[in-house]
Amino acid sequence: MSKVRLFLSASLLSALALSLGACSTVSGSGSAPGAQAVGLRPAQAVGAKPPADDDASLYGLFLAGQAAMDDGKTELAADFFERASKREPGAIFLKERAFTAALVAGDVHRAATLAPGADEGSLSSQSLGRLARAADALADGRGRESEAALAGLTLSQPHRTAGLLLAPWTAAAAGDWKVALTLPEAKGDRLVEQLSRLTQAQLLERAKRYDEADAAFRALMVDGDGLGVATSAYAEFLLRRGRKADALAQCDASLKGDPNNRTIRLIRDHALANAPPPPMPTLAQGAAQSMLAPAAIFLAEKQPELGLAYLRLSLRLDPARDEAWMLVGDTMASLGDAGTARDSYRHVATGSPDFVAARARLIQTYDQPADAPTVLALAQDTVKAAPDDDDALALLADALRASERYDESAKVMDTLMAHLGDKASWQAYYMRGIALDRSGHWPEAERDFRKALAIKPDESEVLNYLGFSWIDRGVKLEEAKAMVEKAVSAKPDSGAMVDSLGWAYYRLGDFSQAVEQLERAAELEPADPEINNHLGDAYWKVGRRIEARFQWEQVLGLSPEAKLKAEVENKLKNGLGADGRPALPSPVVATR
Repeated sequence: MSKVRLFLSASLLSALALSLGACSTVSGSGSAPGAQAVGLRPAQAVGAKPPADDDASLYGLFLAGQAAMDDGKTELAADFFERASKREPGAIFLKERAFTAALVAGDVHRAATLAPGADEGSLSSQSLGRLARAADALADGRGRESEAALAGLTLSQPHRTAGLLLAPWTAAAAGDWKVALTLPEAKGDRLVEQLSRLTQAQLLERAKRYDEADAAFRALMVDGDGLGVATSAYAEFLLRRGRKADALAQCDASLKGDPNNRTIRLIRDHALANAPPPPMPTLAQGAAQSMLAPAAIFLAEKQPELGLAYLRLSLRLDPARDEAWMLVGDTMASLGDAGTARDSYRHVATGSPDFVAARARLIQTYDQPADAPTVLALAQDTVKAAPDDDDALALLADALRASERYDESAKVMDTLMAHLGDKASWQAYYMRGIALDRSGHWPEAERDFRKALAIKPDESEVLNYLGFSWIDRGVKLEEAKAMVEKAVSAKPDSGAMVDSLGWAYYRLGDFSQAVEQLERAAELEPADPEINNHLGDAYWKVGRRIEARFQWEQVLGLSPEAKLKAEVENKLKNGLGADGRPALPSPVVATR
């Protein structure tokens, strides 16, 4: 039994997570117009500081900085660019690059000192520099300096939105409440309008104008909470005002529309447990939240440099801002920088609504099966920290399966299914079915696969697995063939599914059709040992013995499992038996 892909496809795990209530975020890659492109690439570990070699040429420093940037070593790049800038103060582009590298690396304080001044560099760089200075000053409690950094800022894109959202918090920090509580001119920008109104409500509470704050929150809620943050902010405000019943009513109304909102559920659970109300956000924390929306927009538009810059500003203001750490992790993972992504995901602490989601994404940064022990340890620690979380149980079940501990995986899935009850998804039945099959409990596995198909009859992965399982056992061959045909129709480029169809023809005795389908499967997945093995068998049955032996030889060069290796070595020595039915593997779990 060797043909199953042990670790489920990312799409399947994502779908299961969504069915259990996990959240997702948007990330991307590309270049940001109006900003210095930083040439982000997969990062290595940040190297040592550049040597204090005063004889290094200006051009050499520039090239060293660019090379470090291209390797993703943004801190090191900032060092080189800063040295080059000091060597040639008139070369503003060097100062801009040093500033950008430091900001993307997360050293906002340093970036603020390197930021281009008035009339230095592009207007976009000047604006981003002033945002960095404002955030750095606000994080350190220097309110007047923070407000001054934004004074007279030309609010043109791409930084207009961030400037408008940050300005009220800096004004409040400077004690300029009139400015802080005045709504900016949104000019039809719905995002700015909604977030500015939320900021106004929060600042009214801080100014102890509680009735006005309540009215502002209620007006915001009337317009709907499309951003998903107003409800939680209002519920926490109500709890601080001792209005527990009203807070619970807000939470319940929100959960009707979004029953899997972890943040709202956490607020509701704390209220029901009579826990102390959450503290009022500090000015820096409020400002940090305001930076998330423009950051997410840039990431969605595949402008990771600007998105990361804003996320770093948010984290300078609030180092415990989990949403920002998640987005940094997602962005760096999408850029191939697994090390930075992992560090970012690990910042999300136990007890956070995002903890399990962060652990799931951390696990996805590791390779299978090479990193299976690491993945299993992470999944076990996640369940220890969140023993009643369904997503955590799903992670553990999958990690156990990847480690070939199938009985344990099935038992964890039993616990998960007991939690889910009638709400169990097709993914949950499918995952448990695989564990049961691999642990030798086929009748129970078959029952789970049928339940999965009852929930989602056209799901290609389940159709392929169950169909191949029947083909493997020589039962219900026509029905199984129809199932894998349906799977192939949905995913014609899946080598695993085309292989299943070819093997159905083989078992039905239509060897010429088997060859046709298996050749196509081998083209789609040339490095799959099972597909090459099947194709060799089909060649043998149509009399193409030399090609059959060639395919079997191919299998031995593709690191097959021990059982398949022994089977192929026997076929190379003795050929196929008279019945043409060698020992067969278990079904393919399609990953494409």
